[in-house]
Amino acid sequence: MLNANTYVTDNPGIGGTIRNSYEDFYVEEIPEIEPTGEGPNIWIWIEKVGRTTLDVLLDIARDLHISRKRMGFAGMKDKKALTRQWICISNMESDEKLNEVLALSDTIHNTKFLKVVRGRKKLRMGQLKGNKFRIKIKDIPFNDDITSFEDASDRAKEILSQLEITGVPNYFGWQRFGKPRTSTHLVGEALIQNDLKKAVDLYIGHPCMEESPDSIKARQAYDDGNMEESLELMHGGMRYEKMMLRQLIHDYNKFGQLDDRSYKSALLALPKPLQRMFVHAYQSYLFNDVVSRRVEMGINSYVEGDIIIDDDEAIIRDKSPEEYDRLIKEFKANPTCPLYGTKVPFAGAEVGEMERAVLDKYGLKKEDFECPKMPKLGSHGLRRSMRFRVWDTHAEACEDGIVVEFSINKGSYATAVLREIMKVDVV
Repeated sequence: MLNANTYVTDNPGIGGTIRNSYEDFYVEEIPEIEPTGEGPNIWIWIEKVGRTTLDVLLDIARDLHISRKRMGFAGMKDKKALTRQWICISNMESDEKLNEVLALSDTIHNTKFLKVVRGRKKLRMGQLKGNKFRIKIKDIPFNDDITSFEDASDRAKEILSQLEITGVPNYFGWQRFGKPRTSTHLVGEALIQNDLKKAVDLYIGHPCMEESPDSIKARQAYDDGNMEESLELMHGGMRYEKMMLRQLIHDYNKFGQLDDRSYKSALLALPKPLQRMFVHAYQSYLFNDVVSRRVEMGINSYVEGDIIIDDDEAIIRDKSPEEYDRLIKEFKANPTCPLYGTKVPFAGAEVGEMERAVLDKYGLKKEDFECPKMPKLGSHGLRRSMRFRVWDTHAEACEDGIVVEFSINKGSYATAVLREIMKVDVV
């Protein structure tokens, strides 16, 4: 995991690989609210394979000839996985509209509509309790310590049992940054630096040798200044790059040059959730560094100066160190680390000194997160739990590896759990 440098468990890992097929990585949303069966909105319980949530929503909006803004979801799900979640289309009151949705059930690429239900409420980001996972780990190397898949399963159970007690470091996974092309946080860094051209260039150009040959050619054409050629070379999987590039070509043909106005327009051509992802990814990159350092101080213990939050992410004040420590060990409260921004408070004492040291390491100040040229993409920052709870854990051997199951809080990454089990970089 990018910029994640600390483990909380001491057990040797079992190694291995994940995502050998999409079906090996199953994710199911744990809803916070569910549709009632009546109302003006249409909820769809979807199963998707090898697709992002946003891609599915864009396809449905396109085929229904509606704005993507009318579609809601509680959280993004992994692309390289088999996943189930609710999505919602607002203001679809007539039976005709319902039938239009039902008619799409077998037409959206790699997506099934498992349920289509009316609901009174709209579905908004964050309205989920967490996610359930069932993941197969294969290619486990045998050694003097691990001589069978049963041994590997036992080791996974030991580690999961420990994590149920301590919690898991709340690292952001590779999904936040992109893989194999890890550039999302770099685009965010450029935005923090107010360099809009660099941000756009990093997203459209700068080919990664691990990408497909077609992607490499398209990005290289852009880097060489051939925008029209780059657009022609882009395949269907580069839909967001195409959105930006079409805007750049439009501005160049209209004004005869590209300036900050053009690069800003290119960024604004993207869906809003993706626009916001860039600075969030850079904040996440810094957050992982802070979590690595805070875990070394004790993941399930109060440290003087800690800012502590409850399950509703409200700051808990005026407790004694002993009370804070008890609440943490009972998972009624959690220590936090900063997602840096213009207004995020620093912790006190030694913890606060560490948080300031990380900003200094990257040559940053809190004010940098204003993003003056694109203030809507700036961030005030917030305090985020530095660990998360894992429950309903299980592991068992299978014919070609082991299968692990667990549930975790919303906004947390299953790969942070797998990283502890496997002790290898997990994508």
